[in-house]
Amino acid sequence: MSPLSLALIVLVVIALFAVFGIGTYNRLVSLRVQCDNAWSDIDVQLKRRYDLIPNLVETVKGYAAHEKTTLEGVVQARNQAMTAQGPAAKAGAETALTAALRQVFALAEAYPQLRAVESFNQLQQSLNTIEDTIQNARRYYNAVVRDFNTKIAQFPSNILANMFNFKAREFFEIGAPAEREAPKVSFGSTTGGPSSGATPGATGSTTGGAV
Repeated sequence: MSPLSLALIVLVVIALFAVFGIGTYNRLVSLRVQCDNAWSDIDVQLKRRYDLIPNLVETVKGYAAHEKTTLEGVVQARNQAMTAQGPAAKAGAETALTAALRQVFALAEAYPQLRAVESFNQLQQSLNTIEDTIQNARRYYNAVVRDFNTKIAQFPSNILANMFNFKAREFFEIGAPAEREAPKVSFGSTTGGPSSGATPGATGSTTGGAV
């Protein structure tokens, strides 16, 4: 084989490696950007949720002011969720927040007059709509994170990932399957006020979940 032919073969091999390296790097960057954008979408919806909670608390306070523990619990859970950093920490804080919201929504069963308040119904509907949006955004985010984490773990793309410091991302998960649905309250039947034996903060028609 002539020196010229050998040189051409070496150049072709180098070119192939370069094309592969550039393609792999660009794919890693694209997935990383998708992860960032997907998390931003979740963050926007979470902030919308946080903004509605003070209005919900004030509305409930007007009809069940002595339910201080329940109302303070949801305010505290909101504050903790707002300060949590990263998907994993956010997931835990959001689980606690949704549990606290379930307790607030459950008061509607113990206080029929609260059920008749239009602003309460609108807030409950708005929060449920946001929960549905968060669920969809969470599924997309976790799918993108799965693809990204798989890419940086596979050979040979893991070589470039290590060279350029691509790090695995956290999933936005919750702890229990029963907590995956948004908190919802049925307003179709009346169970009566506190004198009817209903316990504030507990109801059989409430379902709920965290993002």
